[in-house]
Amino acid sequence: MCRSRSANIDNANRTAHCMYMSIPKRDKEGLFTYSDYLTWPDDERWELIDGVAYDMSPAPERRHQGVLAYLASCFVNHFENEACSVYIAPFDVVLPNSEHAVKEEESANVVQPDLVVVCDSSKLTTRGCTGAPDFVLEILSPSTAFKDMDDKLHLYERHGVREYWILNPANDTLIVYSVLPAATENTSSSHAPPLPVKYCKPVLHTSDEVVSPRVFPELSIDLTRVFERDRDRNPE
Repeated sequence: MCRSRSANIDNANRTAHCMYMSIPKRDKEGLFTYSDYLTWPDDERWELIDGVAYDMSPAPERRHQGVLAYLASCFVNHFENEACSVYIAPFDVVLPNSEHAVKEEESANVVQPDLVVVCDSSKLTTRGCTGAPDFVLEILSPSTAFKDMDDKLHLYERHGVREYWILNPANDTLIVYSVLPAATENTSSSHAPPLPVKYCKPVLHTSDEVVSPRVFPELSIDLTRVFERDRDRNPE
């Protein structure tokens, strides 16, 4: 029986959590690190979570990409003249094994979130970033829902991601996990909280709401427009 640690998530999201997950690729000698990851073919997409490799295929569905394109435009336009930078997958986010890890290649956690915001430019590298982004957004797909809703949730919390959005186009919902409580007036400081962070109680939003990231309160996202992306457009 699949058990969700997020007890307050609605039944539809919990069903997705239990039904789908990508199949891990394991090495007979043990777990993988970023140095292993860098040797794999460029035309394959993988993620490492605690040393276990997860295949990112198949490619996301059309609606997933339409929703991501719209959200990316909202974030990019908002941060156009700001210090924070916005990136979409594929973009390597390397999370060191500990707060004091020295070598990036020794990390056992490498993920490719759908969208990230990084406000500390010192974390940026040629392939992506090393260290926690300030904001991460994942759009659920059947093959990755389990990781996004459980494994990645705890990974991001453990490594200091300040806010994590899980968007589900299947039932037009958004779950927000943040280090800041709801209705905060905190500003979008680029300083990460001390590790480990602890997320406040998650909040569920539906398609008729306009929401703002708690860490970037001046940015507003109209969920009605988000979830209408590619909804009724069927390929020929």
